[in-house]
Amino acid sequence: MVANLGKREPPAARRGTRRRPRRESALVWWALFAALAGAAWWLHSWRVALLALLSWCLYQFLLVPTMCRILSQQGAACTERTRGRLFACGPRHQRLRNDALWRLAGLRNPFRKEPPRDENETGVVVVSSDVRGRLTMTDRALILLAAAGTVAALIGMVYGFR
Repeated sequence: MVANLGKREPPAARRGTRRRPRRESALVWWALFAALAGAAWWLHSWRVALLALLSWCLYQFLLVPTMCRILSQQGAACTERTRGRLFACGPRHQRLRNDALWRLAGLRNPFRKEPPRDENETGVVVVSSDVRGRLTMTDRALILLAAAGTVAALIGMVYGFR
């Protein structure tokens, strides 16, 4: 055995866990949105207000730290962390999330050829794939609000060029 020579070794990781990178606080994002809203009010500029709205929509769609929350076949929610309300933790869960987003729009997923099959799960289906990919009420409400905000920002931009 060789002596440690004064170097610190990290503590041994517990079995079944992995180290996750540290993410910025959500307060940083909300401070940015508040600064943009304050600038819009201070400058009396609806263009800056549209920029603030569009940045909040981008944050909700792509950047907000959240959980996957796709249900396993036994009904337990996935607790892996993801970025953005449109994304899931892996390809299998992303297929279910895409189907749920298409259903939110009132359509079937035209790109889905066959129902997804999970190789890691048992053959017993306790919870169907339609239920497994169902969005939570919070995710559904914020995705719809962000979509409406994006449409409003785009209409405001087009209106502003006249």
